[in-house]
Amino acid sequence: MQYKSKFILACGISVLIAGTAMANEELPAIDGDAGADSSPHHLTTNLGLYSDYLFRGISYARGRGALQLFIDYSHESGLFFGIGGTNVHKDAIYGNTLEVDIYGGYSHALTEDLIGTVGFMQYYYPDNEKIAGQSANVTEVNLALDYQHFTLRYSHSLTDWFGVNTKSYGNTQVGHHTTGRGDSKGSNYVELNYNNTLPFYDLNLMLHVGHQTVENYAVADYTDIAIGLSKDFSIADSQGWNAGLSYIMTDANDDWYVTSSGYKTGDNKFFGYIKRTF
Repeated sequence: MQYKSKFILACGISVLIAGTAMANEELPAIDGDAGADSSPHHLTTNLGLYSDYLFRGISYARGRGALQLFIDYSHESGLFFGIGGTNVHKDAIYGNTLEVDIYGGYSHALTEDLIGTVGFMQYYYPDNEKIAGQSANVTEVNLALDYQHFTLRYSHSLTDWFGVNTKSYGNTQVGHHTTGRGDSKGSNYVELNYNNTLPFYDLNLMLHVGHQTVENYAVADYTDIAIGLSKDFSIADSQGWNAGLSYIMTDANDDWYVTSSGYKTGDNKFFGYIKRTF
């Protein structure tokens, strides 16, 4: 099986930990002292070149690079919406070559240090390539708590997990394992992220651990871990640049997370990127 790989990780939840590569992007900062004329509306665009397209530690570009563009809108009330896209390798999602992400939600400060967020995430494949007639599109809802430098997030699928159900993968043999049976609605991902600026070179440190559970298909369950560094910089008068490097580890089952050509999508790997925010 060629599973999902999107790791919005730009060393710090604000760049890609998982990513989308971008649904986990931090919202634009809102300055409460900016004055009465400051607009409550904020629009940002992120364009980045990535060494791979990783989703929760799993490769979706087979290490051949990914170009990703995301547009995010946020309101000072806490509402936010976004849309973005990335290329995927044709072997990753049943022949699909493009992924479009649509997401949104609401964030609210519960205390001075604690922020709660509720949201949704839609993974959409315009090519509409399917497996055994089953759609790869996925809808998730999510809950998150941010406390100082930590973020705890829970994501829950309302649909089958990328087309996995009895018709597509039920009771089949994967290596030495027999897959499950039934739909995969209710699959979930729990993650804990740490993001902080180091006291030297203005480097940002990101630590991440997450666990993916695929409902009724335990063979597809796995844990991913990441550690990375990133840095903001400018090029001449061009502001808004950011680059990072991370090392990603998973215990994903090689019998499940593998392409038809034998590429193991869950292997440990280095992950790098450069992006610009407008």
